[in-house]
Amino acid sequence: MSRNKLMVTVATFAVVVTLLASGCGGTTKAGKFKIGAVLSLSGPAAPLGQSEQRSINLLKQQLGKNGINGTPVEFIILDDESDPAKATTAANRLITQEKVCAIIGCSSTGSTLAIMPGVKKAMIPVVALAAGTKVTQPPEKWVFSVAPGDALVVQRTMMYFKNELKVQRIAVLHDSNAYGTGGADEVKAQAPGYNITIVANESYGSADTDMTAQLTKIAATNAQAILVWGTNPGPASVAKNMQQLGMKLPFVGSSGIANKTFIQLAGTAANGVVFPASRLILPATIPAGSKWAKTVADFSAAYKATYKMDIDTFAAHGWDASNMVVNAIKAVGEDSARIQSQIQALTGYPGADGVFTYSATNHAGLKVDALVMVKVENGQWVEAKP
Repeated sequence: MSRNKLMVTVATFAVVVTLLASGCGGTTKAGKFKIGAVLSLSGPAAPLGQSEQRSINLLKQQLGKNGINGTPVEFIILDDESDPAKATTAANRLITQEKVCAIIGCSSTGSTLAIMPGVKKAMIPVVALAAGTKVTQPPEKWVFSVAPGDALVVQRTMMYFKNELKVQRIAVLHDSNAYGTGGADEVKAQAPGYNITIVANESYGSADTDMTAQLTKIAATNAQAILVWGTNPGPASVAKNMQQLGMKLPFVGSSGIANKTFIQLAGTAANGVVFPASRLILPATIPAGSKWAKTVADFSAAYKATYKMDIDTFAAHGWDASNMVVNAIKAVGEDSARIQSQIQALTGYPGADGVFTYSATNHAGLKVDALVMVKVENGQWVEAKP
């Protein structure tokens, strides 16, 4: 090899080593850690993203000027407007321009799935806030989720149908987006194991406000209950439409309605609706004296003191995801690969959503006992009991 070629080779190797050693874009040299977030702050999924943003901002406030280990932290939060294409653009900006070392998000399943190819290529860890099965199954090395996944939520829902409602025939009405179709697919896969038959399967658009046509079809079947899979405002419209039609079928929703927005939008039609959710919205159902209970109590107190609002499921997603990223950086620094390894190694981590244990084959982290069936009664959440 000539001397010139050798010098070029050595120089190239030095550049590669420098890039690898710099972790997330040289944030140490910039004098701060940069953490990205892609949230739905506007559009149909805004009730999710706005709660998540409040939690991230609360953690930022708590970190203060000292940040992480004395180094300031910058949270760069971008709005995907509930649009998967815009989520991809936002994630690309965070990776290529902002040089973040980790990303929190997205709020919706569709947006999360859209950014996954890009973060995989860039090798940037993502802690997702979305529940779609495809977010974590099969596990993608760089993507974790704090939201109870569809598989878990459907399992808890099927248990409720079989053991509490004691029904064998259900109708499914779901959003046509990625979250809704993914949930419907999971219901179809699990229902036979609980001796439950799906007698109708209808869908609606995320922006639709009138589902009477679908409900009329369902009313003509022998369904004993209706399962509505979507996030607000769709399920609230379904509840109001059912009230208008005088339908008395039990309404069971997904965890996508686990915030007060559903009650506000549906009004009196929300009463009687049952849905699975993280136990944090009914803290009395969390094992007393546990680290999980303490996490929820501390988070709830800080959130209410700051925002004069109660926590909800989506606030918990934002809290758990941002804390996981911050704790990982605190332990291993800004190197993205080491952050990924640190999060994947979490065992028995007491978050607000539940107790998380990740592994190379499990990026969902939670077990079914993290969930409780919740009923809306006189505009308030109570535990749904037989």
